[in-house]
Amino acid sequence: MKHRIFWILATLGFGAVSFATAAETTAVVEEFPRALSTYTDIEGASVWDVLTARVQAEPFNAVATLIFLLAIIHTFVAGKFRHWAHVVEKAHHDRVNARTEDEENTDTNEDGRPDEVSFAGQILHFFGEVEAIFGIWVLVLVAAVTAFKGWPTVLDYIGHRVNFTEPMFVVVIMAIASTRPVLHVAEQCLRAVASLGRGSVAAWWLSILILAPILGSFMTEPAAMTIAALLLARQFYALKPSPRFAYATIGLLFVNISVGGTLTHFAAPPVLMVAGPWNWDMSHMFFHFGWKAVTGIVVSTLGYYLVFRKEFVALQATRAREESGARKKQVQPIPAWVTVVQLGFMAVAVYFAHYPALFVGGFLFFLAFSQATAHHQSRLDLKPPLLVGFFLAGLVIHGGLQGWWIEPVLKSLGEVPLFLSATVLTAFNDNAAITYLATLVPGFTETLKYMVVAGAVTGGGLTVIANAPNPAGQSILQRFFSEGVSPLGLLAGAFGPTVVMAICFLVL
Repeated sequence: MKHRIFWILATLGFGAVSFATAAETTAVVEEFPRALSTYTDIEGASVWDVLTARVQAEPFNAVATLIFLLAIIHTFVAGKFRHWAHVVEKAHHDRVNARTEDEENTDTNEDGRPDEVSFAGQILHFFGEVEAIFGIWVLVLVAAVTAFKGWPTVLDYIGHRVNFTEPMFVVVIMAIASTRPVLHVAEQCLRAVASLGRGSVAAWWLSILILAPILGSFMTEPAAMTIAALLLARQFYALKPSPRFAYATIGLLFVNISVGGTLTHFAAPPVLMVAGPWNWDMSHMFFHFGWKAVTGIVVSTLGYYLVFRKEFVALQATRAREESGARKKQVQPIPAWVTVVQLGFMAVAVYFAHYPALFVGGFLFFLAFSQATAHHQSRLDLKPPLLVGFFLAGLVIHGGLQGWWIEPVLKSLGEVPLFLSATVLTAFNDNAAITYLATLVPGFTETLKYMVVAGAVTGGGLTVIANAPNPAGQSILQRFFSEGVSPLGLLAGAFGPTVVMAICFLVL
């Protein structure tokens, strides 16, 4: 019963969204959100004047952005909700254990036994789940849209105008990439590189944080994030590094993954948004972004290695003690054909990443294959991928209503200010949304196009909402942080690598 209430609420939430997207309405609804081209901005007006005029023309703009701001603030205080949940559950547990003979005053379940689950505690846990926050605030947004525009507008916006392809793809690729055969192949490849450093903790750390993000340009960033986070959990976080080192590592991982997908034009969501409209191919990406990203990844990772080199010594000693006291487990080898088929499912998902009907259909076949070969698989846990998908679905619903202010801000800036603004804005809105809105700005020169994309990928590690794969990494690694991943701790860990990446993109 521990997470029963959580799953009931999550199921109701998914059911409500499914009903909304499936329902059909014959009512005529106005275009929502209002097209950016319909605003009559005054030529030469300041950004503030433009934003003020747009709010006057469409008052709901201010409402949608206020709700989005409250959701962002909620992510920063999620740890408080988890702390309150623990306090409430402990108090409830103490009351159950200390009950007297006067049991008629004690809540009992259907079996007559004291209810061991605290309803209030479970609700607070739900409000403290970072992956659930944007979904929770979608309910507030839906209520606001209904009040201002009517229910048919809600159905039209969520059911027809919001694109849920990316959240669905992340669920599928995260589930496949976390399976034993795929993870085993990735681990063996990185083990070969780590063996150059005698398989030490530092060698594993360097291999994962340098190679996995670069491979993200070919296997997609969500897959690279899932594999890198799972291997870091096994080879690094399980050794209990200091909190400072733990946050530095997750911040570095998020930044490296964000820029590591820029060697190609199809792996990183912010690049994918502009590749078609701006005719950017693989060679363009490599020569304008890719080699600079690799340089930044190597410099940032080696820099953190030098800063924490003494802690690696302690972690190596910890691993030696654990290995000497542990009994070596006999692991059943995975047949080659199982691994090949599983990698094939992953390749199919990546190839059809923009066709939900195909990659979801392939995923259903994967589930059947996984069940048939269960003796060669680890337990398939779909809860983390589904929560991450829920997070991203909520984010795209909110993010789709923020173009009214992001577009004029981008439009008003010069080259370096545009780069810096894109980096900062990415921390508060998914970087793919930033680059998508940039494609709608007329008259962008090649230099301005470069600046906005470089800034968006540079800032992709600053917060959990800055880049689509970040929630996947946080979901996998948050158990190694006592109160979950602190947004301020993540920001501090990612700040140094972000500065290095900014210098690489601006100077090289």
